[in-house]
Amino acid sequence: MPRPSARIALTVAASLVPMLALAGSVFLNGVKIDGVTNQRFEKATVRIDGEGNVHIDAPGYAARVTTVTPTPTPPSTATPPASAPPDAGVVAQAPAPAASPSVPGRITQRYWLVTEQTTPGMTDFDIDVYVNSRWLRRLRNNEDQVVVDITSQLRPGANAVTLIARKQAGGSRRSTSPANVFKVIIGEGNEGGGNVMIDTPLIRFQKTAADAQDATEEFTLTTR
Repeated sequence: MPRPSARIALTVAASLVPMLALAGSVFLNGVKIDGVTNQRFEKATVRIDGEGNVHIDAPGYAARVTTVTPTPTPPSTATPPASAPPDAGVVAQAPAPAASPSVPGRITQRYWLVTEQTTPGMTDFDIDVYVNSRWLRRLRNNEDQVVVDITSQLRPGANAVTLIARKQAGGSRRSTSPANVFKVIIGEGNEGGGNVMIDTPLIRFQKTAADAQDATEEFTLTTR
């Protein structure tokens, strides 16, 4: 049985024209997004062709085809985590804040991590992801787009997310252009019809081929 594919459209805010009930397929900027629900787009042009297909032209929005990557088995809870790679480094963080009495006992939304690269392999950066001081996975510079449901790695309320980008040594740099970008986006989303949609981006982190230094950035992600 083929593995499900995922299409990602990062939305800023919106208004999806109520023409999706017509016969035919729905296309966002030329990419078929049949099965996607609960999405709205701003400043979009909508046209219907002779076969009943709905074409949405929305500058600033993107739809991509990828493969959903299963969530990896979390490493040991020991500090530092035993399964973290030898060169993953040490993350020094204050303890994550305790949940407020008003925080619900369970997470009602789904949270996804996705990557986007202008051209895989050109930035020469690998990025390690930590959630609440536990190593989650390494996002490699030369791999295709990654789509991971990280809901099970989070807890209700505030979560500490740390992203560590390391320039990969060895040989000459493949590019020094700021146009070659490696992005990591984490946010609330949903899945339907084989598509993953991030409705509310909460964390954005990126490095370009022009960057030469390692970088670490810490974020607080509050679930609901």
